[in-house]
Amino acid sequence: MITKSILVNQFSTSFDLTFEEIDFPRFGQDEVMIKTAFCGVNYPDVLIAQGKYQFQPDLPFSPGQEVSGEVVAVGTWVDHVQVGDRVMASMGWGGFTELAVAKGSNTYPIPPDLSMKDASVILESYATALYALKDRAMMKPGETLLVLGASGGTGTAAVQLGRVFGSKVIAVASTEEKRAFCLKNGAHQVMAPGEELKEQIKQLGGVDVIFDPVGGAQAEMVFRTLKPGGRHLVVGFASGEVPAIPFNLPLLKSAAIVGVFWGAFWRNAPADNRRNVLMLLRWFSEGKLTVNVTKTYQLAEAKTALEDLLNRRVSGKIVLEV
Repeated sequence: MITKSILVNQFSTSFDLTFEEIDFPRFGQDEVMIKTAFCGVNYPDVLIAQGKYQFQPDLPFSPGQEVSGEVVAVGTWVDHVQVGDRVMASMGWGGFTELAVAKGSNTYPIPPDLSMKDASVILESYATALYALKDRAMMKPGETLLVLGASGGTGTAAVQLGRVFGSKVIAVASTEEKRAFCLKNGAHQVMAPGEELKEQIKQLGGVDVIFDPVGGAQAEMVFRTLKPGGRHLVVGFASGEVPAIPFNLPLLKSAAIVGVFWGAFWRNAPADNRRNVLMLLRWFSEGKLTVNVTKTYQLAEAKTALEDLLNRRVSGKIVLEV
């Protein structure tokens, strides 16, 4: 059988993508095959298509780390979903396609009150942010949370989850339009990146937790604003630059640099991850969290979607419709 997929044919900063027919994908006993309805688009998809991600799949391959759709086949080891179920799932790559394959351990039934489109963007952003704040930072009510890149996918999720955790949330975003988006998304206060950011934060008394999917030169500057016992969550490097923070700073600040790699978490601790995801879905059902899908592209427009994400032309979440 044949299905259509977006394929990366060679790693390229300008995205060497084609939309073509491929053989029906195989799946294992612990996997689920999904007829894709929507694909979430995330910054790691940009990196993996450029060959800059921590994993480099064999060429050609389909990018895409999360999907929603209908189950068309299940492996014999999978018993929590069945053919015909509406599901959302996350995988390392392979999502920008009409038929996606995901591990059963990271595939979830979609609650009746959640749309397919919204479900396609929850796992990579919201599950990452929840893992970061709950499991890695052990966020406490009343603490102050600084979110860098706060208008992006994981930043948007972190702002909302900070409110759920009872934090004071300060959102950092690069333009007035994006800062207005952050306020609408629930931030208590917004700031612009740049030289004045450090002094502005210090005037507020510092912060307890930094959620940092950006990296770059700004990382060391904001690390210096942490209170004693503070935690700097290293989520990603959207700036394209991996910072080098001097080791004496964590010592002098009595603060911690904490790595956040949700992909390893869901693979190594699937039961703990499932509890987190079910918690997220309950909060969505209760109205404590909302999805911000700001733009929808067709599957064939994947290159445009990745370019818009790379060039920071979007806020919130974007999706491909299959």
